[in-house]
Amino acid sequence: MDAHKPTVNENIREMRRLKQKAKTGGGKERIEKQHKQGKLTARERIDLLLDANSFIELDPFIVHRCSDFGMAERKILGDGVVTGYGTIDGRLVYVFSQDFTIFGGSLGEMFAKKVCKLMDLAMKTGAPVIGLNDSGGARIQEGVASLAGYGDIFFKNVLASGVIPQISAIMGPCAGGAVYSPAMTDFIIMVKDTSHMFITGPEVIKTVLGQELDFEELGGALIHMQTSGVCHFMTESEQECTELIKRLLSYLPSNNMDDPPIEETGDDPNRTDDSLEEVIPDDPDKPYDIKEIIASVIDNSDFLEVQPLWAPNIVVGFARLNGRSVGIVANQPKYFAGALDVNSSTKAARFIRFCDTFNIPIITFEDVPGFLPGIDQEHGGIIRHGSKLLFAYCEATVPKITVIVRKAYGGAYDVMGSKHSGADINYAWPSAEIAVMGPAGAINIIFRKELAKATDPKKRRKELTIEYRKKFSNPYIAAEKGYIDDVIEPSQTRPKLISALEMLVTKRESRPSKKHPNIPL
Repeated sequence: MDAHKPTVNENIREMRRLKQKAKTGGGKERIEKQHKQGKLTARERIDLLLDANSFIELDPFIVHRCSDFGMAERKILGDGVVTGYGTIDGRLVYVFSQDFTIFGGSLGEMFAKKVCKLMDLAMKTGAPVIGLNDSGGARIQEGVASLAGYGDIFFKNVLASGVIPQISAIMGPCAGGAVYSPAMTDFIIMVKDTSHMFITGPEVIKTVLGQELDFEELGGALIHMQTSGVCHFMTESEQECTELIKRLLSYLPSNNMDDPPIEETGDDPNRTDDSLEEVIPDDPDKPYDIKEIIASVIDNSDFLEVQPLWAPNIVVGFARLNGRSVGIVANQPKYFAGALDVNSSTKAARFIRFCDTFNIPIITFEDVPGFLPGIDQEHGGIIRHGSKLLFAYCEATVPKITVIVRKAYGGAYDVMGSKHSGADINYAWPSAEIAVMGPAGAINIIFRKELAKATDPKKRRKELTIEYRKKFSNPYIAAEKGYIDDVIEPSQTRPKLISALEMLVTKRESRPSKKHPNIPL
């Protein structure tokens, strides 16, 4: 027997030693520094996210292949990212978690190969990919190889888009080219105060433009929630972030071939709510909160709003009706009277396209006076951006149900899930006003000459407005033409929606065969 040949037990001990070494990441000192910054480590984040003891790590022994700049002597197992799979509420998910304690979480060739391999497995098996991002960006020492790695990941993001849900949690810096991978995923979640996203950092901006900005002002969570619309959800802590990921996934199917999960919510599908009859103000120009209607109708008032701080004149998010996942799209009269503008059109269009991709029915609550007027909107491309929303509704083949609760004026009536854009069931409340434009504008055009000759123009305008509203600003002319399937009592909205949704469960609708449509981006 060869005295120098290690025994089986020695081989196992060596394997265990290496695996334990991989788990220490960049070492105790760097882990302590991570904690002092208020951040968890890559592995701690995975433990928080997944079901207990469900994580199976892949590629723990991978190291980089770079020999320049002294990197040959600095090889750390795992190479800056932890990858693997596990379960959330018993459902399979794939996770990669960037490790800032190893080379600042910077991405190199082998780091990228680990992530790409994981994404390939996710697409083969039809399960979501969750990326926990905390990285200084491209690994400069590896040069173009690191850029190639980013490019490979971007390509996988595009291939996976519409096939499996992709969720990005930003738990630290995410800068330069690194931002494009999260941007191409379905949802971005940022942690307040500790996460940042930007293409160009503060130092470069100061040098080139002379502008002084800190990380928060340039690319903090609040900026991307309120101003840019890059971020979909913002949380106060990493723990809250992981809980939000779990909640979000509970509404989603694992892939585009599955239906969303059905949960028993205990909320009576036949429940009615008389208070809805008091929500719409008597004054047609007075605002109210559309979320009151949403909360009343959905199961247990449980609404997961997406991008609540950006373009607040439209509300989008996930809910359940009799346990079934639905996507909610609703005009918000509290902001800009619920009018559609550049940002709200883009926000709703992307949400609708996501729901359609993953077989989630779309429920629309409509109260829209039209498109927001003004030179800023026109020059900002409201024609192009507004058509995105129209395109998204027309393109979607999932069940689509619309309830007009008050105003449905002009082209915005067509855009917001009308019968003409392919909605399956269109309801209206008795308070609905469906017309080419509001009474005031219509009167000024139709009766311009008469008003000019009137002895008391103010009085005559008021009389004509009342007549116009009575004749045209109601749901019955549209109902006579079949554009509205029924005028319903507000209190009956929940059971009506649930009944229609159950009826549409087996809906099948196709579009002409094509490579892909050309949405007006």
